[in-house]
Amino acid sequence: MTFFPERRRYLAVLLVLFLLVLSPARAAKVTVELEGAQGVTLVGAIARWDQDGNLQQIPDTKAKIDAPAVDARAVDAGGGRWVFKNLKKGTYDLLILAKDRRRFEGFQYAPVKEFDPFFPADASTDDETREIILDDIKKSPQYENKVEPLYLGGDKKAIRVLMMLIRDKATSYEGEMPGAATMRHEIWQYSWNYGGWQKEKRTKVMDRVILPRNELRKWTWLWDPKLGGVEVGGQPLRIKYDLPRPSDERKLKGLYPY
Repeated sequence: MTFFPERRRYLAVLLVLFLLVLSPARAAKVTVELEGAQGVTLVGAIARWDQDGNLQQIPDTKAKIDAPAVDARAVDAGGGRWVFKNLKKGTYDLLILAKDRRRFEGFQYAPVKEFDPFFPADASTDDETREIILDDIKKSPQYENKVEPLYLGGDKKAIRVLMMLIRDKATSYEGEMPGAATMRHEIWQYSWNYGGWQKEKRTKVMDRVILPRNELRKWTWLWDPKLGGVEVGGQPLRIKYDLPRPSDERKLKGLYPY
């Protein structure tokens, strides 16, 4: 039987598609080596965003600060080593939970507007731009009584901000949990328009927790760019991370006991 060139190409494409469907998604062994890992109870990986910057899962409004939702959990292999045996190919933010109400988490600056690129967590901005944006946030009224910009980064067209927003003031109506506080983290964006920086109305909500305010005030929940945007392919990966000691934690941004 004689095949025409067009038919050969068609059959080749079908064969490739067939093999892709049958072949399992690539996974890899990922080892996280923690220095100062005493008290660590969980090392997790979160596939937070899809390739377009949309959340893979809508934040649970009933999420617990001490029981974070992760897409994969590492196994404690001893000696400060935590191992993900078969972590699927993708981009992850790592999360570390430790005793004494300590939580450490990675992040990326996901796009707020469609078709915009991601910014890595270590992106930065100049001092002048930083001061302009921080001043605007400070002057803007918010429902939350604690509105803290943690990290800022971007380029000449857009600056994104990792925000921490807390409402822990007593209100006349506190719903099902009297004495409750709410806390969430969002990505905000400032765009350069007409010679100035303007905040986009749209934001990306990353998480939300609700718990008694006296409990929230005992927590340490810090964000570290080193734990964000970890690329996992088909090859084994080894990550070394120095878990901040209480005396060094102030170098990171986030929630501290108050």
